[in-house]
Amino acid sequence: MSPLRLRSVRATAIAAGLLLALSLSPTAPAGAEPAAATPKKNDRHLTDNAKSHGVTLKDGAYVGWSTKGSHAQGGSPHKEPISAQATVSGMDVSGHQGNVDWAYWWGQGKRFAYVKATEGSYYKNSTYFPQQYNGSYNQGFIRGAYHFANPSDSGGAAQADYFVDNGGGWSGDGKTLPGVLDIEYNPYDGGTCYGLSQASMRSWIAAFLDRYRSRTGRDAVIYTTTDWWTTCTGNTSQFSSAHPLWIARYASGPGTLPAGWGFYTFWQYTSSPLDQNTFNGAYDRLQALARG
Repeated sequence: MSPLRLRSVRATAIAAGLLLALSLSPTAPAGAEPAAATPKKNDRHLTDNAKSHGVTLKDGAYVGWSTKGSHAQGGSPHKEPISAQATVSGMDVSGHQGNVDWAYWWGQGKRFAYVKATEGSYYKNSTYFPQQYNGSYNQGFIRGAYHFANPSDSGGAAQADYFVDNGGGWSGDGKTLPGVLDIEYNPYDGGTCYGLSQASMRSWIAAFLDRYRSRTGRDAVIYTTTDWWTTCTGNTSQFSSAHPLWIARYASGPGTLPAGWGFYTFWQYTSSPLDQNTFNGAYDRLQALARG
């Protein structure tokens, strides 16, 4: 997705090279996207607005939603849980993947895709974003865009504007997911937390999220790791009630989530042969998230 995934565990990419060659176009030109950095530790929802996040609670466990009763008319979810956990498989890409063979990945069962649009206020995925964002849509994917935050570069509101102005918008077509604030390890000089205190980082994030909502009418998804969130925000629960969580953790499970989030909405579980994710709900809940 971002320099985190590009940093994290590219050792497996060597073994997966043959598959990449078959499924993706030639490598992007040098300099097409900020370079990946050294891998770092990767520990990579549900409150009042659980309906938009697509999951519900039963004795502390995810059970999904019934589509029966008042829920279908926009009311409260049906109280009886669905017995089997439903998930949807997806992926995320950036300029490093070049032109993506969307038909291939559709055949592999992927049904949603997030595409990197911007980073900081200095980089936009101009070369490959149209093929990735529109190509996934044309194949049938529910798609969305993400922004890799660099809080040492400019303010949160300025980066939200840059994101929206360069592909990070949203439309209620049922096929476009809300934009993502990718806030995580710093791949550049300046320290893990981009030189900001925990209080300043919380203010930066709030400025981004507030501006994104004012520009699009949607609450952005937050992509992060529990380790980074704890270190750089003080493990705040400030944003958990409104913003779906996309947790990154390359392991057999998503692990402990940041404070305030009882559930993840998306989980990025591997970067081999590229970043792969799961949506924590049935396909109709993914559609509901896209519709807003």
